[in-house]
Amino acid sequence: MDSLLGELKLALESAVQGMSEEQMKWHPPDKWCAAEVLEHLYLTYTGTVKGFERLLDAGKPITARASMRQRGRAFVVLGFGYLPSGRKAPKQTVPRGLAVEKVRAEVGLKIAAMDEIIAQCEARFGRGKVLDHPILGPLTAAQWRKFHWIHGRHHVKQIERLLRQARHEGTLC
Repeated sequence: MDSLLGELKLALESAVQGMSEEQMKWHPPDKWCAAEVLEHLYLTYTGTVKGFERLLDAGKPITARASMRQRGRAFVVLGFGYLPSGRKAPKQTVPRGLAVEKVRAEVGLKIAAMDEIIAQCEARFGRGKVLDHPILGPLTAAQWRKFHWIHGRHHVKQIERLLRQARHEGTLC
């Protein structure tokens, strides 16, 4: 497995290890709970796998010309490793209420599947831009891996913060 995606997998597993379902579902008003954050990530990995499957089916890169806004966003996220907080998630990645244990059990498998298909596409299409990200525009396989690492790390911190907050407020043991 790619080192960034392997690190992401371990970080996610560590963040939710030992959390009860009650802890996974606790949240402050108008915020996602850890289960929803994890489901959001699961859905992003599922979407990335589907995008790369379309790429393989097409037999060629599926990219458009990046807008200036996309280039700027990609530079901030991939160049500085900074993912701004408070952005609305794309519709297809908004949590739908999947079972907590299903998502918890399968998120690592989704990361592995994503890693495998990205590697296949990189081997087939090379190191150039291969697939458009809905917000960042066209990315290389390596940039897709880095995006998921940055995005996942951002959400791991949210999960850890949610657990600390819940314990601090005395809501959970």
